[in-house]
Amino acid sequence: MDKPQHQARKRFGQNFLHDPAIIGRIVDIINPQAEDNLIEIGPGQGALTRPLLERTKQLNVIEIDRDLVSLLKEEFAMASDRLHIHEADVLKFDFTTLGLSKLRIVGNLPYNISTPVLFHLLDNAELIQDMLFMLQKEVVDRICASPDSHKYGRLSVMLQYACEVDALMTIKPGAFKPAPKVDSAIVRLIPKKTIDTPVTNFAVFSRLVRDAFSQRRKTIRNALKTYFSNDDFEALDIASDKRPENLSVNNYVTLANHYDSIRDD
Repeated sequence: MDKPQHQARKRFGQNFLHDPAIIGRIVDIINPQAEDNLIEIGPGQGALTRPLLERTKQLNVIEIDRDLVSLLKEEFAMASDRLHIHEADVLKFDFTTLGLSKLRIVGNLPYNISTPVLFHLLDNAELIQDMLFMLQKEVVDRICASPDSHKYGRLSVMLQYACEVDALMTIKPGAFKPAPKVDSAIVRLIPKKTIDTPVTNFAVFSRLVRDAFSQRRKTIRNALKTYFSNDDFEALDIASDKRPENLSVNNYVTLANHYDSIRDD
């Protein structure tokens, strides 16, 4: 029988992967093992779910669209003891409720919420072994950007602080239905087990980096003038006439830790 047709919903940012060759390459990159605690975000119509389920004993998927949840439950009814479908908004999903660790998280993240999802996953980094996502190529470029690049920004600093990041392959629009207007790319993120120079207060670090890049055309001295004096920059050996995009991840860690040590609030 023909599979039921699902109309992609713009409000959920739905673009369904359908190219068998691309699907095969992605599954090979994921290289799922039978005992993996694999989580798929946004399974959609099950393009990745099917081959992943063939290679794992258990698979959890998180899907917000109730119609797709119904389709998945119908299609995978015979595997309901192995495929656990969570009808939920991933931005509100509590990964600790799964009772699992060493999570391997994969998915084709909707373009419109990809950055919030990545930051939400950072909050659960201690549970995660690795992540592999399809994202808008521009987002992957930003994640992997180096200092002194116009693509280097808050996303670069926050994810590179917490994870090893690696851009793996570009995917053209034709691999999806409906086809997006831009290229996509695969990125692998591996949370760091140890961080050489950890931040003393992650909330301070996150806020400082956000504020710096909200005024990226200004010098770092002016962008962070509510945080530091010229003497602070001099003492930390960070040139205050640089712009936010010119500072390394370690520079931001140094600034955040210094501010955490002197702040009154």
